[in-house]
Amino acid sequence: MNPEFLDTLFPVDRQQIYSTTLQKRSGLTRRRAEYFVKLWAYLLLKQREELEGHLPKTLTYLEPPEGLIVCTHREASQLFYGDKERGSDRAAGMMIDRFAALGLLEKQYDGQSLCLGVRSLPELTMLQVEEPVELFMDDFNPRTDAVPVANLTARSYGELVRDGAAIAKISRALRIWAKHYPTGMRVMRRSDNLNIVGVCVLYPVSSESEFNFFQPPSKSFYLTTDNPIDPFQMASPGDIGCTSVFLRVWAIDPPFINSVTLYKLLEDTQVTLSRMQSDFPELCDLYSLLIHPIYEEMRRLLGFERICQDNQRSYSWIYLAVDRFLSINIKQTLANLKFGEPL
Repeated sequence: MNPEFLDTLFPVDRQQIYSTTLQKRSGLTRRRAEYFVKLWAYLLLKQREELEGHLPKTLTYLEPPEGLIVCTHREASQLFYGDKERGSDRAAGMMIDRFAALGLLEKQYDGQSLCLGVRSLPELTMLQVEEPVELFMDDFNPRTDAVPVANLTARSYGELVRDGAAIAKISRALRIWAKHYPTGMRVMRRSDNLNIVGVCVLYPVSSESEFNFFQPPSKSFYLTTDNPIDPFQMASPGDIGCTSVFLRVWAIDPPFINSVTLYKLLEDTQVTLSRMQSDFPELCDLYSLLIHPIYEEMRRLLGFERICQDNQRSYSWIYLAVDRFLSINIKQTLANLKFGEPL
């Protein structure tokens, strides 16, 4: 068993289901929870190879290995840090010590070999891991999608959403936008139950509202505040004065964030934006609001630049010309984007 094989034998999307549940149990950071899940899967695969003489084609769920398995600090380092510059054998050893102190691991060292075992974690070993499900892009349906999208938006901007009133306001706003311009509203659905796991709302902005992009972002918050008036007025199709589009909502449910879903939503965003140009022939400026740090590296790779920072918080407006965004080869540009980094 080679640490490099882990993500192939136990896919990242399945790892995320376990690491997300683990964070709720022990208060681990996202990064440490992910490391523990990798270590658990690695120990299990290593034992199965020893017992059965070969590795399984894939690992569908986790269970505690029988007894203790030899695992060096070097193996753990390769597992945790891979080809990253940060991390070392010593850092991996310290991480293992933390897991043992939290009661997640049993550790024995006889002077020559380090042996590790995973302690019983009932809520994780009983976890039903779903089979991979196909996802597809679809138009936003205001009758069925407003509340699910509002909930997804609230989870994505949790720092700003304080109560259920904001969720109700978001759902109402989504339905209003859909009446005026549904073309810019897209969702990513599961094929089995049609539930929404991703959303993109491209909002054409009237020329009178463009000045908001050059003010501190918090002055223009609407969905997450009790402000009764939306500072951004929507342009009507055919408005030749409309040059700006606001990427107002762009989010993927955290358990589904991976290269496949990011590429799918970004490429659909390009197609949708291109379609909007037939309704707004002068459209040339794309703006968005950067709040969640998980998307910072993606912002940099795509070429969005910061144009206005908030005075008191870390929020900022970011900008990219529409023509440049449409010319990006998403898969090639994001080929080096690292997933699973701490938030």
